[in-house]
Amino acid sequence: MAKATDPQIHRNFIDGEWVDSQRGQTLENRNPANNDLIGTFPSSDQRDVEAAVEAARRAFRSWRLVPAPKRAEILFRAAERLVARKEELAREMTREMGKILVETRGDVQEAIDMTYYMAGEGRRQFGQTTPSELQKKFAMSVREPVGPCALITPWNFPMAIPSWKIMPALILGNTVVLKPGEDTPFSSCRLVEVLSEAGLPPGVVNLVAGLGADAGEPLVRHAGVKLASFTGSTETGRKISQICAAALKPCHLEMGGKNIIVVMDDANLDLALEGAVWGGFGTTGQRCTAASRIAVQKTVYREFVDRLTRRARALRVGDGLDPETEMGPLINRQQLETVTRYVAIGSEDGARLATGGHRLEGGAWDKGWFFEATVFADCDPKMRICQEEIFGPVVSVIPVDDYDSAIEVANGVGYGLSAAIYTRNVNRAFDAMRELEAGIVYVNAPTIGAETHLPFGGIKWTGNGHREAAVAALDFYSEWKTLYIDYSDRLQRAQIDTGAFGAKGE
Repeated sequence: MAKATDPQIHRNFIDGEWVDSQRGQTLENRNPANNDLIGTFPSSDQRDVEAAVEAARRAFRSWRLVPAPKRAEILFRAAERLVARKEELAREMTREMGKILVETRGDVQEAIDMTYYMAGEGRRQFGQTTPSELQKKFAMSVREPVGPCALITPWNFPMAIPSWKIMPALILGNTVVLKPGEDTPFSSCRLVEVLSEAGLPPGVVNLVAGLGADAGEPLVRHAGVKLASFTGSTETGRKISQICAAALKPCHLEMGGKNIIVVMDDANLDLALEGAVWGGFGTTGQRCTAASRIAVQKTVYREFVDRLTRRARALRVGDGLDPETEMGPLINRQQLETVTRYVAIGSEDGARLATGGHRLEGGAWDKGWFFEATVFADCDPKMRICQEEIFGPVVSVIPVDDYDSAIEVANGVGYGLSAAIYTRNVNRAFDAMRELEAGIVYVNAPTIGAETHLPFGGIKWTGNGHREAAVAALDFYSEWKTLYIDYSDRLQRAQIDTGAFGAKGE
């Protein structure tokens, strides 16, 4: 692929080659900080999907037979290449997606970690061996690949989230077709490029860029796709679930979040404040794990709100490539309009706008989608800004009487991805770990910061039970095959031949 120094024409990656879309239409990829044109990418449709799935089906026949340790060697080489190119890839991602360099370096690092981790699983795809109830019979289970996988990823983590899906699928012997977020296809293309350079055979990984309706939905519906994994909005996830259910096709959904930080009056307030700023305004609030709600015990509420307001007001907002910048732009005009609309809703519903609430304009801000770090105080937990995912730098602070009311507020939303509590009371911390309705719970840390060697995912409207990352990901991208080997040289009947020990012997 061409370097990212100038606008470039980019292509789909199908059967080991970068190829033009059969549709012939393109989408512009622009820097959200200054509207610079990064390049054009295909606006693919059903025909491109057909070609990619067919390539994945052909490649699966041989890739599934490659020993897992040999597949792992390719992933390990890919990880090494990611390490060598980390700074380059991070700077390209900041230019494409907008988040600050320290965060895009973390995004690339997460892809590195996941690739190394799954390379290790090439020698650790353990099954079970267990004693049979019959003599001269051996029983065990092994993992089997499923086939071509449809992977649909969002724009906010354009290298990390594709790696969460691609790497476990590959190490198990599956092939994949990736449809990246239309706002950030370039970083995903770079990841695919690295995998190809590391020696991945043609057709094992394919990438089709385009819109969800034109490329994503046909990919999920394709009869040659054996499972689908999606990260994105709850609305789209529900639709994908319905499509897959009709075809009895396994699907994995990672969707929205309305995450909370609970601050008790015995907390280290300095630490809780740092967590609130990072959790609420990191990635400009454009994370499914962002801490968009903070429930604070009333005895420390005013102090906490005042300090959070000052910190939010002081955040340096600008181009993520500037090392002084602490918060970058929103991804596009649509997201800016969404955040603006929710700020109006919050004010109309009676929340107190403590700081922020406006688009940043003037000077270097004029060409980008910049928005102030925004804090609403004195919020009722039933307000829309406390119930609905905004996906922007908007934090709602809710006063609570005590621990029990804080847990009630925390669990009083439809989502269940991530939650955090700040307290020095170990008994209360352990109780919260049990009572908080979330797939991920932090104690004395914000709601963001998941690591690749533990399962990632949520409950309720956030997910459908499957998990990304770690060994948990292997369970989604493989099928269990149970094997029985009878070496008695005669018919033995489980559950029927149950005589006393020795009665069914030699």
